[in-house]
Amino acid sequence: MQFAHLGAEPRIHPDAVVAPSAVISGDVVIGPDCQILHGAVITAEGGALTLGSHVIVMENALIRSTATNPVHIGDHVLIGPLASVSGATIEDEVFLATGTRVFNGAHIGARSDVRIGAIVHLRTTLPPETVVPIGWVAVGAPLRILPAERHEEIEAAQRELDFPGYVFGLDRQTPDLMVQLTERYGRSLARHADDRPVG
Repeated sequence: MQFAHLGAEPRIHPDAVVAPSAVISGDVVIGPDCQILHGAVITAEGGALTLGSHVIVMENALIRSTATNPVHIGDHVLIGPLASVSGATIEDEVFLATGTRVFNGAHIGARSDVRIGAIVHLRTTLPPETVVPIGWVAVGAPLRILPAERHEEIEAAQRELDFPGYVFGLDRQTPDLMVQLTERYGRSLARHADDRPVG
């Protein structure tokens, strides 16, 4: 199903195939020969979202742009089931396996492989042809690729990347952080009340 959001409607190339249960919302461009499978959600939340050619978005994957972080996905990219991409750039010929997570401001270089359940964290850049192993975390600048059991190192890099500040504009030390975050983000998401189906 397609929705107009914030005055923008999806633009889907006539050669693309979008499953009837997929949701495409807002300023989304889907290029030629893309395949968007059942349950996928592709939503432009204030920033542009572009898929190149021959992109496959598998079942129940989520791709979301934001006002500060648009999404660009290059050509010949496969995004696996239950994967999510938020506000990131994905270059050509990238494989994002089942359950991967790519966060705001990340940049994944061409021909990279992010394996099952792996994470590319906030503002992290993977050079071309990088492999992130199953369940590992790519984080920080300089880039570190770490197994989940090295949580202390991942946590230290995450603090430097400042997720609440970068994504929500809130200081991590705010006493009522979650109150402010949910109220502010909720007001932003309430803009969907004016969405309308198209097509």
